Parts: sequence; structure tokens; C-alpha cells
Amino acid sequence: MTSSPETSAAKSADPVDSLVLHATDNHVAWITLNRPEALNAITPDQREHLIQHLSHASCDPGVRAVVITATGRGFCAGADLRGGPPTGGPQAGERVAGDVARMIRLGAQRLIGAVLDCEKPVIAAVNGTAAGLGAHLALACDLVLAADSAKFIEVFVRRGLVPDGGGAYLLPRLIGPQRAKELMFFGDALTAADAARLGLVNRVVPADDLEKTARDWAERLATGPTRALALTKQLVNASLDTDRTTAFAAEAAAQEINMTTTDANEGVAAFTERRTPLYRGR
Repeated sequence: MTSSPETSAAKSADPVDSLVLHATDNHVAWITLNRPEALNAITPDQREHLIQHLSHASCDPGVRAVVITATGRGFCAGADLRGGPPTGGPQAGERVAGDVARMIRLGAQRLIGAVLDCEKPVIAAVNGTAAGLGAHLALACDLVLAADSAKFIEVFVRRGLVPDGGGAYLLPRLIGPQRAKELMFFGDALTAADAARLGLVNRVVPADDLEKTARDWAERLATGPTRALALTKQLVNASLDTDRTTAFAAEAAAQEINMTTTDANEGVAAFTERRTPLYRGR
């Protein structure tokens, strides 16, 4: 993908915004990483902008679905390790116990949490290599589309590092512990086709069709019952960490909440009247 969709809203003059493009079109927020010369490795400033855009998408009634994608030949090469310490972080030689854990907790983990906690469905449109934190950014999304040229790499072991950014949480839940360990122990590049075979990717499409497919999926979601989708996302994500009794109670509570929405009433009315429902996201 080489460009982001035209936006119906004005963009900020903040220079960092040129590195994280943001546009809203047909109730879909498009968030586009735009450092193609660095394979879209994420700087601390970019990370904060991503978190902010996802937070705004959650509370903006004009946004009913989100797409995360990138420009150039890479989706995201991970965290930018060449840019020096994060703003406010320790300088070289000044690291003390707790600094790294704090940096991960307040940095990469906050970003992945922002995707998982976003109250709108989030689609990853993976246009190229997704490595390290970039792979986890994609895999934290609710749906993953990948260009046939895309690759996924658990690159941490190649650098002598432990996977961070939620990798050891996400992968076992998606593909099981043995497959997750294989990817993390060896750090081999996984093709888009193999990622789909393992269940990491919903669909692989020709690179030229990636934006169109992402747009089609996002616009379908944007015309759906927005609150029901948000509650469904919360139920599915929580189910992986809870027992049956708790999951069943959460399901019943979610349906109770959902039945107070306009869209739920519209869906039931449309069914009884044998017509297509018109959901308004409320």
C-alpha cells in the first residue's frame, strides 16, 4: 500500500503526523505508518500517536471501524532501536534496575493494549514485513489481512532478546504454545501463506488488492451494530483468560447491556419485518 485514503477531516500540522497518517472515510479510521525508508520501525513519538488515535477511535461516534496499515514495502520492522532512548528515559550508561521493565510496560505493552482495548473493530492490512513489535501490532488486531508478499518474523531471538510487546501472550492464544515457541525460538520468516495456514492471518490477497479488501471489510463493519461488535470483541478477548462460569456471566451481562441499544432494537425489528436492518452505531 503506497498511500492512505483521502480524509474528510483536516490533518494536524504536527510534524509527527506525517509519520503516522490519520484519515476518516465512511466511518472508517485509517491509521497509516509512514516511515517507509525505515520499514516503518516505530519511534516513541509514533507509538504515542498510534495510542492516541486508537483512544480517539474508541470514543468517537463517527468512527465505527479502524484499519492499521503502512506505506512502502514494510508494514512495521518493530521498535526503532536506532533512535536512542525514549523521551524522558535513561541516557546511555545511566540504566538502573527497573528501567527496562518500565520502558516495556509504558511503551510496547501500552500500544498492544490500545489495540486490544479499542472499542471498535480493528483490521490490520499488512502490506509487507511485520517483525517483532510490528508483528505483534498486526496480531493484536481483530482481523488480519496480508498481501501475498508479506512476512511475519519473531525477530527478538536474532537480537538476543526476549519477545516483548505482548508476543508471548498473543501467539500461544492464536496458534498454541508449541507453534508459538517454534516461531520465537528460531526467528524464521513466516510467509503470508504460512501465516494463514497457522491461523495468524484471516486472508491473503494480491498486494494490489490489499487496500480494496481492507476497505470492503472495514466498511462492512462500519455499517454493523457498533456496540454489539464492541461487546463481542470484549467477550472473545476475555474468554481466553477466564473460566466458563465467569465467561457465561459476562455473556449474559453483555447481552443485557446490548439490548438497551438502538441497533439491537433495529435488528430485532428488521428481522420480524423481513427487511435489511439499518444500524446507526448506537
